[in-house]
Amino acid sequence: MATRARIAAYKVCWIGGCFSSDILAAIDRAILDHVDVLSMSLGGGSSDYYRDSVAIGSFAAMEKGILISCSAGNAGPSPSSLSNVAPWITTVGAGTLDRDFPAFVSLGNGLNFSGVSLYRGNALPDSPLPFVYAGNASNATNGNLCMVGTLSPEKVAGKIVLCERGVSARVQKGAVVKAAGGLGMVLANTAANGEELVADAHLLPATAVGEKAGDAVKKYLFTDAKPTVKIDFEGTKVGIQPSPVVAAFSSRGPNGLTQQILKPDLIAPGVNILAGWSRAVGPTGLAVDNRRVDFNIISGTSMSCPHVSGLAALVKSAHPEWSPAAVRSALMTTAYTAYKNGQKLQDSATGKPSTPFDHGSGHVDPVAALNPGLVYDLTPEDYLGFLCALNYTEGEIQSVARRNFKCDAGKAYSVTDLNYPSFGVVFESSTGAVKHTRTLTNVGPAATFKASVTSDSPLVKVSIVPQVLSFKEGEKKSYTVTFTSSGASPHGNAFGRLEWTDGKTVVGSPISISWF
Repeated sequence: MATRARIAAYKVCWIGGCFSSDILAAIDRAILDHVDVLSMSLGGGSSDYYRDSVAIGSFAAMEKGILISCSAGNAGPSPSSLSNVAPWITTVGAGTLDRDFPAFVSLGNGLNFSGVSLYRGNALPDSPLPFVYAGNASNATNGNLCMVGTLSPEKVAGKIVLCERGVSARVQKGAVVKAAGGLGMVLANTAANGEELVADAHLLPATAVGEKAGDAVKKYLFTDAKPTVKIDFEGTKVGIQPSPVVAAFSSRGPNGLTQQILKPDLIAPGVNILAGWSRAVGPTGLAVDNRRVDFNIISGTSMSCPHVSGLAALVKSAHPEWSPAAVRSALMTTAYTAYKNGQKLQDSATGKPSTPFDHGSGHVDPVAALNPGLVYDLTPEDYLGFLCALNYTEGEIQSVARRNFKCDAGKAYSVTDLNYPSFGVVFESSTGAVKHTRTLTNVGPAATFKASVTSDSPLVKVSIVPQVLSFKEGEKKSYTVTFTSSGASPHGNAFGRLEWTDGKTVVGSPISISWF
């Protein structure tokens, strides 16, 4: 992403996991080393900011002008499954790219299904092979999952086995089939994964298919007396459309801690990513895998996070004087939410258009981010005010900020005043009004920007005051957005978008609306 960046790596993860003490020590070391960006592909659940070691360490880094980019988590598509939601952290979800690794399943009845695989080993014979359902080749109740020790070698030997996803690692299932004498595997998604396909460097000839294909293959296995199958590996294909789509595994909003802070912030490539790999283990990471490679294909928000970290470094090198909040604002307000044909970005989990709870501000666009026109800037004091708005005690604020800070008793703090580049609108009841205040800083030439807003709920009226802002170079101007609800949406959530434009540059912000 930033080809001339210098990289320092800090080891915090071990076989037993990633310990808070190591994470905090590494952040402190990175601060001493004067890094510009911290990329943290780790996290686990979400707890209050004053109890969250990643949030506490990141606060210290942010105060020193370091941008922190973190993985949103791989717990999607469940709602409220995000990690790393502190507003001083850039929270990155995952999307696909236009590259695929097709491997086709051809059944004895003439039906063909497309799957994906990274298998590069000895090919299967050209002729169709006997095919068996793992659930029928096991004495275990969960035999369909191909768990260790559950397959009967006499029912599997010399055959291709259909295993279903769940509980154990995808590549582990292949190892189990191989150990039982199976020649190959078709790995079928269940409802939990839908149509999302993740390519793996399987230990034996194997391909992964979506839920619909999996159901059709199972039907064939249950109804044909002598089922057979062939797997054809097609290598690498590019130009796959639509792309990007939000990865099903990418963790989703709403933000479980502070719904007024819309998370994730944005998405970046995170499915089937070419990634450097250690020779200490094989590409599957399994002990039985003797292969050694320098690169692997990896999926996860751990892959999308460093894309954004690199792009943040790129933006920072073009604008060294910008704060971490300004850099993040540039990446968010220039992100795209539609394909070139105008259709909205899709969600792999549903096959339908994705929402800001899935993609945040949209998919990162590096070239546009270099010239965002306007940015939403934030200082450490703004974040302390945010903690005051959450009614944190002095002790709780001290836990996060690692210094004494007293909230001003005479000041009315509000989470809706945090100068965030997106809007999480929360109505306490079905009717009422909520006000958000924002300040824009002009980082381009003098220009006049006009505001527009769209919403998918007719029950919410949105007014922006003022609707036109004229900026000199470097000037700051504030505006207020008032959201008025005449009734709750039957879906529980609604979404919209606010844009400022001077006719050339668009400064976009997603809006989520929730009723409680």
